[in-house]
Amino acid sequence: MAVGNTGWNALAAQQLRITQSGTTIKDLFDSDPQRVTQMTHRCASILVDLSKHLIDSDALDALLSIAHEQKLGDAIRAMFDGEPINNTENRPALHVALRGHVPPKMPEVADTVSATLQKIGSFVEQVHSGAWKGFTQQAITTIVNIGIGGSDLGPAMASAALRSFHHPNIRCLFVSNVDPAHIRSVLHGLEADKTLFVIASKTFTTLETLSNARLARTWYLSEGGTEQDIHRHFVAVSSNVPAAQAFGINSDNIFPMWDWVGGRYSLWSAIGLSIALATSMSVFEQLLDGAADADAHFLATPLQNNVPVLMGLLAVWYRNFWHCDSHVVLPYAQDLHLLPAFLQQLEMESLGKTVDRLGNSLPFQTGPVIWGSAGTNGQHSFHQLLHQGSSMIPADFIAVATLQGTEDQQQHQHLLANCLAQSRALMCGKTYEEAFEENIKKGLSSEQASRLAHHRQVPGNRPSSTLLLPTLNPHALGTLIALYEHKVYVQSVIWNINAFDQWGVEIGKQLSGPMFDALGGDTLATQSLDGSSQNLIKHIQNTARDLQNQ
Repeated sequence: MAVGNTGWNALAAQQLRITQSGTTIKDLFDSDPQRVTQMTHRCASILVDLSKHLIDSDALDALLSIAHEQKLGDAIRAMFDGEPINNTENRPALHVALRGHVPPKMPEVADTVSATLQKIGSFVEQVHSGAWKGFTQQAITTIVNIGIGGSDLGPAMASAALRSFHHPNIRCLFVSNVDPAHIRSVLHGLEADKTLFVIASKTFTTLETLSNARLARTWYLSEGGTEQDIHRHFVAVSSNVPAAQAFGINSDNIFPMWDWVGGRYSLWSAIGLSIALATSMSVFEQLLDGAADADAHFLATPLQNNVPVLMGLLAVWYRNFWHCDSHVVLPYAQDLHLLPAFLQQLEMESLGKTVDRLGNSLPFQTGPVIWGSAGTNGQHSFHQLLHQGSSMIPADFIAVATLQGTEDQQQHQHLLANCLAQSRALMCGKTYEEAFEENIKKGLSSEQASRLAHHRQVPGNRPSSTLLLPTLNPHALGTLIALYEHKVYVQSVIWNINAFDQWGVEIGKQLSGPMFDALGGDTLATQSLDGSSQNLIKHIQNTARDLQNQ
């Protein structure tokens, strides 16, 4: 179904009305004493404040109308019912089944998921108890997850976020980049007899992952390990059992993956093995429970109070009617520092499309650029652009209300004060008159105060959401991640695109083969390339030759 012109035109009219009236976010607060109450929502333990957005009730109603026009409610139920919503690959998207929401018509999925969780739990118990031994009969103390994309970003982000829940005798490291410097730096100083590698690759053919896995295998053998003991130090998460076995991994140590779970949604599956190893099976189950609560909210809550629905609709509002090209994610919690990178893949791989579900060219823009970093670091780098730059960049502030311990409370209060102040500053800004008065109070002359006030004024009226977690625990983290997953799905339904394929990722993989051959001196492969590529390859080869001759 194409996006209806009626709803789209109505939203454009609402944006024009707000623009021409000069209405600001501050004006919306002044005109509606109930605004905070009406635009603050809860999803499980997370409080979501959407009141600092440049939208009033009429425009929000128009957004909700287009959601109904696009049959968003039906689309949500279709996902939970296991319909093949990934239409280009004719597959369902059943990451919600990993959290307990199994379609009634697919009971076999429940059995498969349950058996996998039991297998993960049993394995984690063996490692944590010390029953799983390395080739010198020493307990495992280091886990190295080798993957890329969703097989790295998801578990790496969650493991970092749950740092305070880590097992005291286990450290978990992550390798993704095919650049050998990455894995070499991770391997440096490790003890091979106490190291366990988790090879995370659905197909067990991914270039980056397999290259790093082979290098890890070579390192293991060079450090005293034997072929006979590889099964003690390498396990796999993959759907390609024969390839993993050929690598030397025992079939009992291969954890399954399924076509109905996309890579960027896979941390809830056996890809989460590294999360459970880094923390505990109980922590991993709490993570799943938190996501399940977000699922229940998404499925059952009316659209006007549905947090991921509202987040997704606001994203459409800014992308298509305020022409915002990017969206910044600002977690004010150092342990969430990998969240912006995780959300980059989740949103940009899902929404980076130029055709609708039927292959027709889209007449509007889709996914924005997602970026950000942990607060307060960003305040001393890119926040200048957020406050005084020429573009409106919607922001998500994510904060943790309380620390679990009693120490560092005052410093945590400084962190929260900065978070709340930044969102208020984006909304309120500073007028020329306010800047002028500040300068006068500092003792500047009227001329100096006026000249400097032009530089110190801040436009304000920049929108933001604030998401408050009670504390950074596994349940709240699970809810937070699932909220963003569902937000992405909402956007895809409104734009009528497939959020679950990623054909654009494939082209680079396909072209890397001929490049590799050309770099190795294959004349025919070189001749098939464009002039720029040929010249760059020639320079690389000449540089290598010159270094060898020195």
